[in-house]
Amino acid sequence: MSANALYTDLSGYYDLMCVDIDYQAQSHSIRRLHQIFGNDGNTHLDLACGTGPHVRHFIDFGYQSSGLDINQPMLDIATTRCPEAQFYLQNMSEFKMAEPLDLITCFLYSIHYNDGIEKLKECLKSVHSALKSDGVFCFNVVDKNKINNALFVKHTAKQEDSLFSFQSGWNYSGEGEKQALKLRIEKTTAEETQIWDDEHPMVAFSFNELKEILKPYFEVHIFEHDYEKIIPWDQNSGNAIFVCVKI
Repeated sequence: MSANALYTDLSGYYDLMCVDIDYQAQSHSIRRLHQIFGNDGNTHLDLACGTGPHVRHFIDFGYQSSGLDINQPMLDIATTRCPEAQFYLQNMSEFKMAEPLDLITCFLYSIHYNDGIEKLKECLKSVHSALKSDGVFCFNVVDKNKINNALFVKHTAKQEDSLFSFQSGWNYSGEGEKQALKLRIEKTTAEETQIWDDEHPMVAFSFNELKEILKPYFEVHIFEHDYEKIIPWDQNSGNAIFVCVKI
């Protein structure tokens, strides 16, 4: 089963799959970074917005917030969650906006969904074009050279009469520009269990490679992957938050 098919089939369970994510803390942290590095504007676009939880928080912060995703069932849920927002069915690798924006975000490592370095470059060009002068692009990433293939995260959750188990982890072969996000979802109802396994190809890069790609378009600031504190990247962590100011 392809990743798009999996996400379409399970779009109604996506929020359950992400139940452990503190969307409010993530949104508040990026809002603080935008206040520090931004241009005092309040127009916002969330790339790969999914069902819109981050958009909801930015609206509540007072932003004119919108979302973009490639998956229509996700956007249908997002529209219900955030009726004030505009949502766009587009690929973040080559999107266009009618009006320039002050802030663009991409949470949950979703920037890696660009299919290869060339698609990533196209995405960054699209972001640069969509931002106002001194606009800010914030996203989180993983360094391919720091990935431990043996590590994964797992949690369970109940919905009505079903028990769900979600497991995900990165996998990198050690060479090239592709890594994989491995997903396993189990749904048990009574004595029947359904299982979805998926391995989605994603773009892989080191932080140094990413900085070189960003350099022509942005002034780049890198922070520790901590949504509770603003701490400069320690040059060693394999996960980080990138704050990029348009030049």
